[in-house]
Amino acid sequence: MKKILLSTALCASMMFAANSEYKYEITPMIGGVYTEGNLDLERNYADAGLSLGFNLDDSMFDQVELGFLRSLEDVDYTRNGTNEDTGITRVFANLVKEYGLSDSTSLYGLIGAGVEIFDNEEFDNEDGLFANYGVGIKYKISEAVALKADVRHLVEFDHGDNNLLYTVGLAIPFGKKAAPAPMMKKEPIPVITPVDVVMPKDSDGDGVVDANDKCPNTPKGDIVDETGCSLKVNLNINFDTDSAVINNSYSSKIKKFADFMKAFPSVKGKIEAHTDSDGSDAYNQKLSERRAASTVKALEAYGVEKARLNSVGYGELNPKASNETAEGKAMNRRVEGSISR
Repeated sequence: MKKILLSTALCASMMFAANSEYKYEITPMIGGVYTEGNLDLERNYADAGLSLGFNLDDSMFDQVELGFLRSLEDVDYTRNGTNEDTGITRVFANLVKEYGLSDSTSLYGLIGAGVEIFDNEEFDNEDGLFANYGVGIKYKISEAVALKADVRHLVEFDHGDNNLLYTVGLAIPFGKKAAPAPMMKKEPIPVITPVDVVMPKDSDGDGVVDANDKCPNTPKGDIVDETGCSLKVNLNINFDTDSAVINNSYSSKIKKFADFMKAFPSVKGKIEAHTDSDGSDAYNQKLSERRAASTVKALEAYGVEKARLNSVGYGELNPKASNETAEGKAMNRRVEGSISR
């Protein structure tokens, strides 16, 4: 039963890996504003501010952003015959959606509304509401900080005036979410008869009774799903022909598997590698062993202890697809992982 619960936790971990590991994100910003020509204001002036992001789970958006921007110096009115100036404060709330490009880089879009406040209202520049939308890019410098840059188009509600804001900031996450803990082991409930107590039979000891077990010969120690079959995690690693080198594009998949093992230190990982049918049986056996070993080495680089990992090569013995086509061969040049106690 414990193995079934751990398999459920693994599936949840993979599904929501894209969500932030932190609850909040604070971003000091600096930038500027390019104003529409009919506002009788400086066309370009500097501002700075701060935003606070609330990261969301189970939502079509990734974050709610609350923040403000304030002009750094007095902004001059430019109408002839006046020497007036003002300061401008904008307070805003936005919904943010991120689109990952790589492990460290993502694009994001935002949409929302806010209010702008003028220290000195002149020439139809008045306190009021605005709508805004924008796009930006986020680059993760380290686990503790990311660089953000975006452009935002503001449209005022009262006169329909336009402003273009551009900002650069350093995003600092905080409030790390706790890793989910494995659930406690529950013993199977015996079937009570008038004569004696009969325990449901579990021939292979995987925690699933024979009546419900679709894989009755599960290897000892494997974590299984609710049908009694070993949980296999496809790491989505495919290799070029006659190669055991892992392409950098698979780094995120390997990291997710490593993060799960680190969250549940009592489990062990088994890495199983395969080849297509090209080449001799003996050569493919050695090639699959090299592929499994290279995957173990990649997991070690993410902090998984070598003692918790076991690599096995099966050569061409267990094809996933037909070796009669190029597409089938590509699917067979793969690595799979399983979790055991």
